[in-house]
Amino acid sequence: MRTAVAMLIALCMAAPVVSAQMATAPQSWIDATTGHRIVRISTQPGSLSLYFHQNSYTPQGDAMVMTTPDGIARVRLSDWRVTPLVRRADAKLLFAGRRTRTAYYSVPWGKGSAIHAVDIDTGRTRRIARIDSGAIGAINSDETLLLGQWAQSAPPLQPGGEGARPGETAFAATGADGQPLSYADAKEVRLNQRLEARIPMEIFTIDIRTGARRVVVASTDWLNHVQFSPTDPTRILYCHEGPWHRVDRIWTIRTDGSDKRLVHQRTMAMEIAGHEFFSADGKWVWYDLQTPRGEIFWLAGLELATGKRRQMAVPRDQWSVHYSPSPDGAHFSGDGGDAEMVARARDGKYLYRFTPRPIPDVAGIRADNADALIQPSRLEVEKIVDLRGHDYRLEPNATFTPDGRWLLFRSNMEGATHVYAAEVKRTDD
Repeated sequence: MRTAVAMLIALCMAAPVVSAQMATAPQSWIDATTGHRIVRISTQPGSLSLYFHQNSYTPQGDAMVMTTPDGIARVRLSDWRVTPLVRRADAKLLFAGRRTRTAYYSVPWGKGSAIHAVDIDTGRTRRIARIDSGAIGAINSDETLLLGQWAQSAPPLQPGGEGARPGETAFAATGADGQPLSYADAKEVRLNQRLEARIPMEIFTIDIRTGARRVVVASTDWLNHVQFSPTDPTRILYCHEGPWHRVDRIWTIRTDGSDKRLVHQRTMAMEIAGHEFFSADGKWVWYDLQTPRGEIFWLAGLELATGKRRQMAVPRDQWSVHYSPSPDGAHFSGDGGDAEMVARARDGKYLYRFTPRPIPDVAGIRADNADALIQPSRLEVEKIVDLRGHDYRLEPNATFTPDGRWLLFRSNMEGATHVYAAEVKRTDD
């Protein structure tokens, strides 16, 4: 009996020690593998940064917004100070404006949602639109039009497949042999089921001044990944979703429905292209290209004005779920991937910075039609963050800060989901 009591007392005495250790966990440290400084920005477990192509920064580049369990917070980039901005747990952060110091979010309204704008400095909020159905995904560069997508119905990709942490999905499916498929293959099965449903969909705009709703494109294809150019208020980028080797995925179109273009045309079976995004100046569309899927990897781009193309070879282990451009266009980030994803990387769980290096003509001798051909490059690779403790059911979604000095990302590498910053320059440089 005395032994049991002694053990209970010891456990009770130990519990506060563990709590104290958790409370004093370091906010900033040097990654032992890469030598880069990491800062844990968020103070609440369950905090999230935005998806990789959604803008979270002010036009002046001094602050960003992120999601917390309590609502939405502002982060001052000079010292990572976090301040509550919207105290509503049901507020869904959408994006920050590129012209004004405004963040946009949605809250439930009847069977639809109400879109609100909040001043990032004062916290003053105003309602700017009501959406009967569908979801808003972007705002144009002059902040006059919202961009959204609507589906006649929206079945979950994986019924009951919510992950253990915010932002995760636990895809599962079995193959023809009855055995469980890998995470990546199970996701393909669920994507194909959604594509085959042929649900009527629309991409639409909402005029913030008048409330007028206009359909840009309608289809029974699965429309997704809607984006506005960061500089051209009438240019839209979107995709036909589904298994990437089945669909002509990447498209651009004008807000009036004109100038619809397929960005990449497949030339071989099982070739895939996706996770498309604009360059910071809006002149290029970049995307993950694989020729074929899971074998040869490229970061590829189309210059919209000229039709010029570039392809940059990506080694298997450096393939990333998402790539993102630096503000000056000189670099890209990559958020890596694990062994169950499409690249089947053996050692790919890192945050990377890529620097393109054009491959020159041999001896300066150019082909007669060189300007009309795809321009090749190689990528210099630098590991920024060791993510070997990260579970990739939560995608890191790294982005450069406006000054290019830091990479912002979400991670569960310490267990709970938090928002982090990694300094691009090594501390010993």
